[in-house]
Amino acid sequence: MRIVFAGTPEPALPSLRRLIDSPRHEVVAVLTRPDAAAGRRGKPAPSPVAELALAQGISVLRPSRPNEPEFVAELTELAPDCCAVVAYGALLRDELLAVPALGWINLHFSVLPAWRGAAPVQAAIAAGDEVTGATTFQIERALDSGPVFGVLTETVRPTDTAGDLLERLAISGAGLLESTLDGVADGALTAVVQPADGVSVAPKVTVEDARVRWDLPAHVVDRRVRSVTPNPGAWTEIGELRVKVGPVTPVDAEPLAAGVIRPQKSSVLVGTGSSPVRLSTVQPPGKKAMNAADWARGARLEEGVVAR
Repeated sequence: MRIVFAGTPEPALPSLRRLIDSPRHEVVAVLTRPDAAAGRRGKPAPSPVAELALAQGISVLRPSRPNEPEFVAELTELAPDCCAVVAYGALLRDELLAVPALGWINLHFSVLPAWRGAAPVQAAIAAGDEVTGATTFQIERALDSGPVFGVLTETVRPTDTAGDLLERLAISGAGLLESTLDGVADGALTAVVQPADGVSVAPKVTVEDARVRWDLPAHVVDRRVRSVTPNPGAWTEIGELRVKVGPVTPVDAEPLAAGVIRPQKSSVLVGTGSSPVRLSTVQPPGKKAMNAADWARGARLEEGVVAR
């Protein structure tokens, strides 16, 4: 099939590589978000998907408004049989959805209808889900509600960060997307309507969402910190500084009031709404992440300081 691949961030790369290497499909163009500011200087840079496509000599389409008539006409001229989508980052309207004869097929990183939306992996970890997965489905105008072609499942490990889990799903999901496109091309797959029960929503995670709430129980603090690692990164205020913190570990220790910090010889504990947690890393403003105990020594942190 002639395929236009729509995607933007790094988790879309395994799928794009898989389709480029597929003997059955031709990636005729890549649709991605416009170049965005990156690095300390904020210089515009192409998305990871754009970089891979350019390196492979594939045409890159970067419309700021993909639903405008001009881009609909441009896509129509490419005459794709199907458009494959992995984390593109823009909503698509009916005129654009109607261009390919076989529609737009999306790889979504949850088992739909659970966790529709922009941050399904983060939501699954924060909620304490033991199993999640990936789904391929036909895109329709409503958010992540289209009929399903295929599903795979993945165990959420006790120490998984969102980055860890998304990396695994991106790789296994690439195989699911390719097999789905193969089945669609053969006419062997029929999409099945999603069940009405079990719908949950995972909106985009904001920086404010990533602020640590130390008043919550330790196991909830643990999940929420892991769910925003590495992006946007969990953070808290200590004194006048806003610092990022890496994953934490609940420990069986003497209770501390929520947010109270207790530096120890080789570790740093912080109180929560239940038992304390042990910090792994701390990243002060403008510096690299460092071992929490080393940070506490360098900052001459005294017991009783409160994170908030």
